Amino acid sequence: MEKVAVNDFVKRQIKGSGKTYSNTLSFEQIAVDAQQQMQASNFLEGYREGVRIVKGSKEYARCFICPYVKIDANTELVSKMVTRQKGEIPYIQTRAKSGTPLKAAYIEYILYRHDVLLENNEHSTNIDWELISIHAIPEGIKKMPMGPVTMMRNQLELPGGTKARYSSEEWAESVKFWQEFAALEN
Repeated sequence: MEKVAVNDFVKRQIKGSGKTYSNTLSFEQIAVDAQQQMQASNFLEGYREGVRIVKGSKEYARCFICPYVKIDANTELVSKMVTRQKGEIPYIQTRAKSGTPLKAAYIEYILYRHDVLLENNEHSTNIDWELISIHAIPEGIKKMPMGPVTMMRNQLELPGGTKARYSSEEWAESVKFWQEFAALEN
């Protein structure tokens, strides 16, 4: 049986982070759900071997706060230079200053296999899989693409990235999506 542990990187997903978070579930409870859903084959292979997108259990969807808003003519945006973690190159992050967060239709857990995390010494445990990220997928969205900054970091093998290559279609879908949606600023 493959086990799932909590990676330190996902622990940044708390209230005020502009990321999907839960006020009611611990990261350990979320990892258990990811493990159970993966064992039930409720996952897709991710952008490379050793990355899985696991669909969270339906009853957990209501336990997460979706940080995204649909951008419209009245949306005020703010941009600033940020880093996700020490050692990474700063990037321009754009957030919505106001708006109503969209309701989560379902949850996706991003899991990385241990050997993939070892490539850049980004493992937190020695367990088979680690929970890296949690995404609340808004109602009406079939597939939420990875952000273009994350894709750039991965493809150029920059600090904090995980080696990958993307098609021009994947790049276009990412840019299009993130021109229409933004995370709500704290």
